[in-house]
Amino acid sequence: MMSGGGSGSGNGNGAGPSSSGFDRHTKRRPPAPPDSERRKLLRLSSVQEEEDVLAAGVVPPVTVVLDGRCICHRVHLSKHTGYRSLAAALRRMFVDDDADDAAQAAGGEDSQLDLSNAVPGHVVAYEDMEDDLLLAGDLNWKDFVRVAKRIRIIPAKPSNRRTKQQ
Repeated sequence: MMSGGGSGSGNGNGAGPSSSGFDRHTKRRPPAPPDSERRKLLRLSSVQEEEDVLAAGVVPPVTVVLDGRCICHRVHLSKHTGYRSLAAALRRMFVDDDADDAAQAAGGEDSQLDLSNAVPGHVVAYEDMEDDLLLAGDLNWKDFVRVAKRIRIIPAKPSNRRTKQQ
């Protein structure tokens, strides 16, 4: 004799579609976390963002090579604020002119300094992760810091324009 009532067919063990068996197997969403739990989750997400910022700040130094010299320099791109800051550092590394340093300290030349005139007579390029040689300054600063593997300072070629002979 079957015990237990209810509509539908069932074998008495709750596996059938009876109302009591159906209620036991439905998936229920967990209740929303209380405000304290919600605040804890927000704190964890802000900690994750801070860790991402710290990880981005741990960028290895980049080798700076001036063609024609056998000694290379290293520069931490993450310590610079942009291309002008990098240009000033390159000028200090490779241009041994105290007059330029005095002019920069006075603020006269610093506003005009960029990668095109950081090292006079040279072009500033960089090698990316795929060893492609690209002109520095074409990317925004954050992308440049992320992809630059080596900075190369290459002598600029003189203009090949020939004067028209008559």
